[in-house]
This record gives sequence, structure tokens and C-alpha cells, in this order.
Amino acid sequence: MTDAVRPAALRPGDTVMLVSPSGPTRPERVARGIELLTGWGLQPVVAPNAYARQGYLAGGDGLRAADLNTAFADPDVRGILCTRGGYGAQRVVDSIDMAMVRQHPKVVAGFSDITALQFALWRGARLASVHGPGAAWLDERTPPESAESLRAALMGTEPVTVTRVPTEETAPVLVPGTATGPLLGGNLCLIVSSLGTPDMPDLTDAILLIEDVEEPPYKVDRMLTQLRRSGVLAGIAGVAVGQFTNCADDWAVTVSDVISERLGDLGVPVLGGLPIGHGVGQLTVPVGVPATLNASAGTLVVSPAVQ
Repeated sequence: MTDAVRPAALRPGDTVMLVSPSGPTRPERVARGIELLTGWGLQPVVAPNAYARQGYLAGGDGLRAADLNTAFADPDVRGILCTRGGYGAQRVVDSIDMAMVRQHPKVVAGFSDITALQFALWRGARLASVHGPGAAWLDERTPPESAESLRAALMGTEPVTVTRVPTEETAPVLVPGTATGPLLGGNLCLIVSSLGTPDMPDLTDAILLIEDVEEPPYKVDRMLTQLRRSGVLAGIAGVAVGQFTNCADDWAVTVSDVISERLGDLGVPVLGGLPIGHGVGQLTVPVGVPATLNASAGTLVVSPAVQ
């Protein structure tokens, strides 16, 4: 697998552009994110169409793609932070100027629907990126430790360590062992939605990261079964299981039951209980870079996405 392109770490004084490639956001939520970024010494700039609205999209496809291309083309912009997920990134990824991305690699942060953007950047430019909270910040969900985790991933060059939290809903998911390989993935829905597209990464010898929100256990079963049947899990090195938030329903089967049953027989280490995803206390991890999953010790250690 080709080595990842690691963009420069952000430094105090750097300009970061806030973009909305997916769903619409609200200025008052983003204002808290701007306050946070400014406190780190960064200079956040809101993209021209970041507050656009078109139904469930943050403006039309042309506007959202234009903001991404503007951010990559502007030499003064050192980082790109997505305001939120939602839906819509898949509709614009084919319009990204990948030659510009390769010419001016920049750190890109986001999660949820942004998994589609991160997959596209990985395919088109082998760009490592950052799976972390959006700039439409909510202190109740992402407390100070979440903010520090994002700051460290954007502005630091040390490996990132995430440790299993016994109280997380997916904590019972455990297949012991150790695996190394590039960490790829993110939101399970978007991974499955990428099957059959040019953006679906080769997961051979990779550690797959999965998380999701408001998907009942039978739908998680369906998605994991589709991944199995598609063959993409055949050569996988391990699975890092993040937060599956609000994923319960009336059946006497938990999401952890489903994940254990669908992934537990792959013959690779699987570690649940990682606070990565849509839940309270979300932590940030680089994606597209080498990682070590030690399911026995309950840790995921990931190389920095920046240099």
C-alpha cells in the first residue's frame, strides 16, 4: 500500500477554513468552534457557502464542491475543518480537484458523513486526514478532553493513543491479539455506501475503524454482513470498534452482540469500547496512517496524520 501523504501540522497563526461538504449547519454552533480554534492560536475563516441551505444539504452540490476546491487552492489556508456531517459529501467528491489536493496537501478534519470525503482524498491523493469532531461544536458532547484530543491531532506530531473505556456500549466486543496496519474507515454507513465506488479502499492488511449513530442492531448486522459478503474483510488485519450511539431497539439483541457475532470469527483482533464516534467524549484519531491495535491491552495507537 502506498505511503500516506502527511500534511504539515497546524501552527499558531495558521489560517483554517471551515467548510460544510454535507448537511446544513447553524452559525451559533460554529461560533463555539471558532472560539475554540482561536484559543489555540489558529485563524478560522468561514468558507463562502458554509451556511448555505438546500433541504438536507448545505447548499447545492456546486457550492459545496466549490468551497472544498477554494480551500485546497488557497495557499494561505493551512487546514480544512468540516463543520459537521449529516449527508451529502458523496455527491461532491468527484468534483474535487485532486491535482490541487496533491499539489497543496492540507490537514482535513471531520467525521460521520465526512468519511466519504476522507475516502476520496485517500484514493485521489493518498492524503492522511483526521477523524474528529466538527467545528459546529457542542460542549455537552465534546468536553475539554475532546477538544484537547482534536488540538493534539491537528497541531502535534506525537502518536495518538486511544484506550478502551469499560462503560462504552461497545466495550464487550473483544477478540484478543495485536494487529498493525494503516487505520482506515470511520462511519459504518458511509463505508458500506462506498462499496462498488472508486473510493472504497483496499482493506488488505489494514485496521478497519467503525462507528455509527442511531442504527438499530439489525441494520448494523445488515451492514456488517454486506461487508463480509463483498469480500473486503478477507485480508483485514484487525477492527477498531468505536461508539455506536443510540443504536438500541426493542429486540433483546445489543449492538455489541451483533458486532461480536459478525466480526468475532474473522480470525483477527477486534477491540470495542473506543471513545471514537458520535458519543459523549469523542476522541480524535488520524486515518490513513500506520496504527497498532492491541486488543489484549485495550489500546489503539495511531501515527500522526501531520508532520
